[in-house]
Amino acid sequence: MTMSIHENDKTDAQEDAADHILRRSSSRLAAVQALYQVELTGGNVKAVVEEFRVHRLGGVLEDKLAEADFAKFNTIVLGVAERKSAIDERIALSLAEDWTLERLGAVLRSILRAACFELAALPEVPAKVVISEYVDLAHAFFEGKEPGFVNGVLDGLARAIRPSEMEKAKGEGPTPPK
Repeated sequence: MTMSIHENDKTDAQEDAADHILRRSSSRLAAVQALYQVELTGGNVKAVVEEFRVHRLGGVLEDKLAEADFAKFNTIVLGVAERKSAIDERIALSLAEDWTLERLGAVLRSILRAACFELAALPEVPAKVVISEYVDLAHAFFEGKEPGFVNGVLDGLARAIRPSEMEKAKGEGPTPPK
């Protein structure tokens, strides 16, 4: 079988896109881990970011070694740190009446904070992508009901933060068969 130059280019482009997606996913995972570390240790966020940059960025995702996108990681971690009060307030408002942010575990808080930051501060990333990525992260950390909880909270946050985008996306579901 012979492959034309254009077919080979398409394969390279697809691989580049897949690598880009893995780098972004790895960045989100590292950001959640860094936010968790800051919360548990009370460490300086800039020192934790530097520690991750030097020693920890990159990991195994989908059975591949994935280098993290440091700029994405840095934006999320520092952005959450700068806007933590506003982010926590948004998350608290989206929880059921009998739930408080303090009642959630540190990992769940870190996931929700990172996702809320992306929804509020990075409009170039579609809300559905943000939700999907962080629900996938919840699945990486939890086997119980937590991923569904994350999905519900993030859906509510996305509807509050990006109402027009979410309304438009609602109509873009699969077309019913004729």
